[in-house]
Amino acid sequence: MADLHDLTALEQGALIRSGELDPITLTDHYLDRAARLPSEYVDGAFAFLDPDAARLRAREVAAVGPVGTGASPLAGVPTAIKDLNLTAGTPTAFGSPVFADHVPSVSDAVTLAIEEAGLVSLGKTSTPEFGSPCYTEPDGRPPAVTPWDVTRMAGGSSGGAAAAVAAGLVPVAHGSDGGGSIRIPASCCGLVGLKPTRGRISGFPMYGDPVGLATSGSIARTVADAAALLDVLAGRRAGDPFWAPSPAGTFLEAAGREPGRLRIAVFDTPVIADVDVDAGVRAAFEETCVLLGSLGHAVEGVPVPIPPDAVADFETCWAVLTALSTAPLADAQRGLLRPLTRWLGEWGESISGPAFGLAIGRLRRFAAEALVALAPYDAVLTPTLATVPLPVGAIRDDADPAGDFAAQKRFTPWTSAWNVTGMPAISLPLHTSPDGLPIGMMLAARPAEEELLLSLAAQVEAAAPWKDRHPPLW
Repeated sequence: MADLHDLTALEQGALIRSGELDPITLTDHYLDRAARLPSEYVDGAFAFLDPDAARLRAREVAAVGPVGTGASPLAGVPTAIKDLNLTAGTPTAFGSPVFADHVPSVSDAVTLAIEEAGLVSLGKTSTPEFGSPCYTEPDGRPPAVTPWDVTRMAGGSSGGAAAAVAAGLVPVAHGSDGGGSIRIPASCCGLVGLKPTRGRISGFPMYGDPVGLATSGSIARTVADAAALLDVLAGRRAGDPFWAPSPAGTFLEAAGREPGRLRIAVFDTPVIADVDVDAGVRAAFEETCVLLGSLGHAVEGVPVPIPPDAVADFETCWAVLTALSTAPLADAQRGLLRPLTRWLGEWGESISGPAFGLAIGRLRRFAAEALVALAPYDAVLTPTLATVPLPVGAIRDDADPAGDFAAQKRFTPWTSAWNVTGMPAISLPLHTSPDGLPIGMMLAARPAEEELLLSLAAQVEAAAPWKDRHPPLW
């Protein structure tokens, strides 16, 4: 008989609705698993694991039960919330020792949506300082590692969330993505990582990204689970600066529909860095193109839709966004920051208001040109990363933050393009290297077309299923 963690999040939710399983038993199963697994799988995944609060929440959800025909199919299912998101009464350190003792008095829209849907959070998943780098190696804490090889990174900045799902510590988890931070760890950990359209999920109450690069999203083992979590998280609040139109139905329903014959643009030329792409990644890309063609889609090679000139403007915006976190800090607090964070923050603080505004304007024009160029296509395919997951510490370079930043771009030369355009994008665990490491492929769609993207992704999953492909510890 399968263990409970072998089931998808939706399968677990269905058992809860039928009365065959209750949230208390399911929560206990995951907490017991976290207590049993070797520490490298758990300590790097969670910034804060809260068994007492999780069991209390499970009892509360069990007492109410899934309510009404519109209740989430994930009601009663365990999850976890990224350490960047405000969670009232729960330590939230933003991956930084500066905020080691910070306990918010309010919850943000993501936390509130998860609670309202009846999911049970086991705690906060690990993130690097302020979610900046593409690896999760926060100071004073173990790194988040991929369960496929614990000497290698889980990616970032949602590395803890991906490590938790891939290790079977939660069936589905929330992540956030400003330059690939959901899709990067999904690729490293052999998972589905969904970044939705700009404005699909509210940034209430902080609205901390004036550029519009970042959004929350889903990390899961299947496309359907990712879609179901998007149904939980999606929604507009009065005052949101960006918003997306409501879908025709649920995103989960979209994952069950055939997409029809699509026109799909493909390219594997790196966008933001001049880097030699790993031969295994290129081979996986070519195999995915063949798979899409075999499903009846028209697959067409296209030029890179965003020019190299856009990179400097993205970097300007990234540095300023880091400075929004570092500028208010006192000198003693700045001394606790990682060298990369200090370097980026000082760079951002040196940029004038007009220079920042001009960079945003240019970036939006680059985005508009890319959206026009891609408008004839229903979807776009690229690899997710330039190589398999790298060893822990391979990118981090405290002695040379500029070199660290450049190495991050070489590892992730495609993901940030879809943050610039605001398009929804999803990384799918379609391939593995000869030595068993995950290789993700990334699909993107026109803004607000998550339904089509999920339909296509689910079709790909059905043709080349991965649900029962588990890391060695499983």
